[in-house]
Amino acid sequence: MLGMKTRKKSALLLLTAVMSISLFGCSTNSTAGNAGQSAGEGSAAAAQPTETAGGKLVLYSAGPQKLADNIVSGFTAKTGIEVEMFQGTTGKILARMEAEKSNPVADVVILASLPSAQALKADGLTLPYPEAANADKLNKDWSDAEGNYFSSSASALGIVYNTKLVSTPPTSWAELATPAWKDAVNIPDPTLSGSALDFITGYLSVNGDQGWDLLDSYKANGVAMAGANQEALDPVITGAKSIVAAGVDYMAYSSKDKGEPLDIVYPEEGTVISPRPAAILKSSPNVENAKAFIDYLLSDEAQKLVADAYLIPGREDIEATNRANLKDIPQLKVDWNWMSEHGDETAARFSEIFK
Repeated sequence: MLGMKTRKKSALLLLTAVMSISLFGCSTNSTAGNAGQSAGEGSAAAAQPTETAGGKLVLYSAGPQKLADNIVSGFTAKTGIEVEMFQGTTGKILARMEAEKSNPVADVVILASLPSAQALKADGLTLPYPEAANADKLNKDWSDAEGNYFSSSASALGIVYNTKLVSTPPTSWAELATPAWKDAVNIPDPTLSGSALDFITGYLSVNGDQGWDLLDSYKANGVAMAGANQEALDPVITGAKSIVAAGVDYMAYSSKDKGEPLDIVYPEEGTVISPRPAAILKSSPNVENAKAFIDYLLSDEAQKLVADAYLIPGREDIEATNRANLKDIPQLKVDWNWMSEHGDETAARFSEIFK
């Protein structure tokens, strides 16, 4: 059962919040061979997949869609294994898993929230794979030492702004609560966005209860809770709003390269890096194929695809060239254990403030 016991975490909150609005509204995509970009484009080296048993793989993946498509295409090209993929937010994936708990079908999940993966492990739903290829090259703070989950990429949360409306962007989180930004700021809903929940719990893990003063001041200054990440960003692209607080950086970099009037700053006091963990589920019907997929996800080839998608590669020996890398981003010294334990109550209090 997904996080239904005593250690309720962010996974449960996301699950509960989403089930009521969109559980069955999402489509399942068969994605093998339908990528909009060649899977091997920009590959640095060939992956070395493990021996497989044939058949298929069922993957539940939290965005970005194009990256997921490219990884699936590359994996199928290397192994011949067909992939059935469900694409959704972390909350939608967890809700789907809950709905299927009596008859699970997924082999691998890729989430956009580290505490959600920690919750899956705590609930005994993950299958350890400590022998995964290249696991030793991953950022150790983002992945499980016992091989229950592997963060193959990450994003940072920043202040995303419309360059036509903002000539001097804010340089701190507190500045968003000043009169200059009255009614001009969106923030994603942490019950729909795992990365937004990471930011809020991460900030509170550093600042304690006093951290709520910042969020209360946001509400008083007209900051609007605006759906998941894309829903919060779209009004900034169109100019209806000026700024997204805790905006996902890879979305900003991608939109900027497409010519949208966007840019991003990372506040000087630091921000939260949100890892994107992948895990093999203990209920997987295709364990060998799932292990092969994890091996591919951590390969040179797949990590280059991650970098091309404006995300931070999970492997420390690979850097992106189209965005800020980890060493360039000021970070808060967050407590992931605290974040995992307090995700549900934090999101509930945030929602009560911003409803």
